[in-house]
Amino acid sequence: MGLSEDPDLQHILFGLFLSMYLVTLLGNLLIILAVSSDSHLHTPMYFFLSTLSLADIGFISTMVPKMIVNLLNHSTVISYGDCLTQMSVFIIFGCMDDLLLTMMAYDRFVAICHPLHYSVIVNPRLCGFILLLTLLIRLLDSQLQNLSVLNFSYFRDIEISNFFSDPFQLLNLTCSETFSSTIVKCFVFAIFGFIPISGIFFYYYKIISSILRIPSSSGNCKAFSTCESHLAVVCVFYGTGLEMYLGSAVSHSPRTGAVVSVMYTPMLKPFIYSLWNKDLKNSLRKLCSRLC
Repeated sequence: MGLSEDPDLQHILFGLFLSMYLVTLLGNLLIILAVSSDSHLHTPMYFFLSTLSLADIGFISTMVPKMIVNLLNHSTVISYGDCLTQMSVFIIFGCMDDLLLTMMAYDRFVAICHPLHYSVIVNPRLCGFILLLTLLIRLLDSQLQNLSVLNFSYFRDIEISNFFSDPFQLLNLTCSETFSSTIVKCFVFAIFGFIPISGIFFYYYKIISSILRIPSSSGNCKAFSTCESHLAVVCVFYGTGLEMYLGSAVSHSPRTGAVVSVMYTPMLKPFIYSLWNKDLKNSLRKLCSRLC
């Protein structure tokens, strides 16, 4: 159904979302280039960060280019095959963001609570295994939801109250509270919500407990400063996600929440990390000076 049916707003929305999309692409690409070009940033933490930036590029590119074309053509129609493809890729990159943020919390937990064993515990082999496991989990999740949608025999002239193929709305269209649909919804909730959030809460509980045992206040601030940017991104990611889906459950008009979740979260992440992370800020400054 798009963002607005008012034809006078189409060109304004086109310019707004095109500029936001380009800013998001530029910001995340700069983070990837800064991490890859600076040998001091070749650590697990920045490996996860650059992978997160790559996932954000994929995440936003799944929906926004199609939406921009629709704004130009004054059309909101999407084919059945494109709908399933967009939904699958959305789930893959959304789930990737989710699990990478959890692993970044684990990285900070090991660095602060077990600093002497950090290089042994968080090694390149573990990083590669986690990335592969994340890929397998998100592929399984996307295929489960695809199978649920494929069970819906009549899929013609269906209206989705959003500007992309929202998996949760498609599941609500196709699922009549059968046993299989309930299993899929529970699995999705566990993968997207319960397990990652529980892991992040647990790691930060251990981090805060460890920081409070540091006798000096300067040591407390220095230890917690390594977590500030990640904690801010977690709050933005889950805050906008909850607003999107809880708001849609109340108002039945999730388009505003979806804009916030889909557009602002990937766009804000580069700004948060570049402003609050001194090492990345210095690396970005060096990269920009070389490019200019």
